This record gives sequence, C-alpha cells and structure tokens, in this order.
Amino acid sequence: MLSPSLEDYLEQIYRLTLSPGTVRVTDISNKLQVALPSVTKALYKLRDQHYIKYERYGEIHLTEQGNDYGCYLVSRNQLLQEFLALIGSKCNYAAEAEAMEHYLSKETIEAIQYLVAFLRDDPAWGRAFADFMKQRTEKGNPFILG
Repeated sequence: MLSPSLEDYLEQIYRLTLSPGTVRVTDISNKLQVALPSVTKALYKLRDQHYIKYERYGEIHLTEQGNDYGCYLVSRNQLLQEFLALIGSKCNYAAEAEAMEHYLSKETIEAIQYLVAFLRDDPAWGRAFADFMKQRTEKGNPFILG
C-alpha cells in the first residue's frame, strides 16, 4: 500500500507515460511543483516497491504493477470528478477529487463506481435530483429533511 504522497507520484508518472517521450525527474518535479530531491526520494521508494524501474539520472519506466496501479489511480480520480459533477457539487472537481481519493476505501470507490454508472444510465434521475436540490435550497436550509 502506498502513502497518499507516493500515490500522487505514481499517478503523475502514469499520466506522463501516456504522452510520447521519456519521463524524467524534472518532468515530475514540474508537474507536481516539488523539489528535485523530493522526487528522487519518492522514486527510490517506488522502485523499491517494484512500481517503477529507475536509476539515478536515468529514465523512469513503469513496471507492469506500476502501470496497473497508475491506471487505477487515474481512473479513480476521473470517477470522483464525474461523481462530483453528477451530484451538482459547486467545487473545483480536480481539487476535491484529489482531497477525497486517498481517504476512501476500495469498497467505497467501488460503490461510487456503481452509483455513477447507474446515474449515467438513467438521465431522469438528474432532473429529479436537480428539482429536489432546488426545493431544499428554496426552503432556506437544504440539510433539513422532511
């Protein structure tokens, strides 16, 4: 199991591998806005846990395990952003998903995945939910049910 910080590094490495070219320490540093020594330290941890192949001053390559987990991390982020949009949250989806993603269990992510698929397949729910939210807001306190 990776720490939230290492998940962020692995997710970014995965995203960088989706574009042509090589992945280098400076690419990660620039994208995550962290110092080069911090990136290097994280890379050694990811390497030791067999998520990447990396030697000092070299290119960074995902292992099969790293590729699979990186794909999961990106998918999880996209799922949470879609969930936030579907429920009508008025937040910054990317920032909110980032805040949520590391603290939800796989079981909760799976439940959200089912809910999003259900909601996506039945557009009528969206209209009903929007009406519900409007009614609650018009009453002055959307949190009081009844």
